[in-house]
Amino acid sequence: MNLELARHNMIEQQIRPWEVIDSRVLDAMNRLPRDTFVAESQQALAYADTQLPLGDGEVMMEPRVEGRMLQALAPQTGETVLEIGTGSGYITALLASLAGSVRSIELRSDFSEHARARLSALKLGNFRLEVADLFAANWDARGQYDVIAVTGAVREVPEKLLGMLAPNGRLFAVIGETVQHAVLITRGADGRYAEESLFETSLPYLQAPAHKPAFTF
Repeated sequence: MNLELARHNMIEQQIRPWEVIDSRVLDAMNRLPRDTFVAESQQALAYADTQLPLGDGEVMMEPRVEGRMLQALAPQTGETVLEIGTGSGYITALLASLAGSVRSIELRSDFSEHARARLSALKLGNFRLEVADLFAANWDARGQYDVIAVTGAVREVPEKLLGMLAPNGRLFAVIGETVQHAVLITRGADGRYAEESLFETSLPYLQAPAHKPAFTF
């Protein structure tokens, strides 16, 4: 299989037609080998327009959803990013290539270990991976972030996350129950929040060890 051609076709046939026109996002997705972040048995589907199972009920988003998320967040050089849900590490890699630094939180230690190996192989150094539960009372936010990317669904965006968003910051999440949709939440310089609905989609909910299949807020 010609993986370079498959990556090119992913950009031209999936991502651009879904109104992703940001040249920085398109360039990052064209440069970073998505096939590096999937299991060997999934190589043929690495650039397909589908969610890919990661195990334990988790998935990689469709490439077009990843593109729309990055375009909405518009991470800039020098900005700080918080990612909730490292997963395969692919979104982490894209964020690291677009922003100044990325702190990525993952509940599952095996996911985090595999992601670290993949990211290190690409010689990306501006990321920090942590195994932690975002919703644990003792989890330390360590300040605020310019960009927050939530890669699993939530019923509504937790107040805890909103408080981590810096003035002029952007947060992407997939919210809802019967029908899920992606939203972009921005925090103005005056501290006020604004929410924009982007598109309908569906993702597994963020999970906590004692509350499966979904964490209830």
